[in-house]
Amino acid sequence: MGRAAAAVRSGAARFLGTWPRRIALGLVLVIVVPVLTAGVALRLNFTGDPGDGTLTRGRDAVWLGHAWVDGRKKDADLAAFAARIKGTGIKDLYVHAGPLEHDGTLPASRYPRAHWLIDAVHRTMPGIRVQAWLGDRLASEGPDGLRLERAASRAAVVGSARQILDAGFDGVHFDLEPLHSGDAHYLSLLDGLRALTRAREVPLSVAAHQIDPLPAAQTVLGAVTGRGKWWSQKYFGQVARKVDQIAVMSYDTWMPLEGLYGGYVAEQTSLALEVTPRDTDLLMGLPFFHENDLGHHASAETVAAAVRGTRLGLGRTDRGRERFGVALYVDFAAQDGDWAAYREGWHRTGSR
Repeated sequence: MGRAAAAVRSGAARFLGTWPRRIALGLVLVIVVPVLTAGVALRLNFTGDPGDGTLTRGRDAVWLGHAWVDGRKKDADLAAFAARIKGTGIKDLYVHAGPLEHDGTLPASRYPRAHWLIDAVHRTMPGIRVQAWLGDRLASEGPDGLRLERAASRAAVVGSARQILDAGFDGVHFDLEPLHSGDAHYLSLLDGLRALTRAREVPLSVAAHQIDPLPAAQTVLGAVTGRGKWWSQKYFGQVARKVDQIAVMSYDTWMPLEGLYGGYVAEQTSLALEVTPRDTDLLMGLPFFHENDLGHHASAETVAAAVRGTRLGLGRTDRGRERFGVALYVDFAAQDGDWAAYREGWHRTGSR
């Protein structure tokens, strides 16, 4: 009996001594294995040949900085820009004319040179549309910002859109962040904006968050951090059905390697195509900037990888989709290599 009891106590001590390590190992397996599996899947998603028919449809866009409407840009700058985009598929210019005030209003003093830009573009670049890029920080993750739950704020945003169209812009492009998936107040705002833009016969365009790449990934992220990064695919589709044009901000993805980023863009392209109506323009964002932080690694998020990922997703999901393109973010941070990669990857002669 004494030896048996001692053996039991010795076994229990060994178990109690190792259980923290066993739990730690289990946690590592729970966290690391899915991450590695997802990484392998993304890298495989970046393989293959996009094939013919996965190039520009002449519906591309570029985000332009505030300097184009506040007086800093001149005729020579516009001439250089016109030469830069000549022969590309760029159709829309999203020109930063905001930001909105937190109550949804827009001071006219924010875009004093809008008439110069609009008139000059129409005169020198026929067929190019000049859309006003408006946005603001939402009070969805902090005390300050635009509150979409307030009907007065939504009405003021619609009023700001009316004001910008009265100024001569060819359309309005909204970027409101951070916008959590499922926000019904945003959908209500889009209804009001769509009534206005349809009456004016101009496009309503929005910048969209990325789509949840894994089941309930956003649910987990939201529970841990209280922040929103992804939209559900269902919500993305709801937004896409209320606008004329939706541009996915397919950058700032946290991807550390170019192959993973390209595979991620291919997946995002497929997910977006599956729920975007065929009469809505779908654009995939290209990273024309070179910051380095936790969310964006310039060596990974390259234009070449984004273009190839876009083509792969298009080819696999809806090769014949005509209302499709890419959107370049952003002109003032772009380098010559970004423009070259866009042209080389998205404008190959004779591939359509």
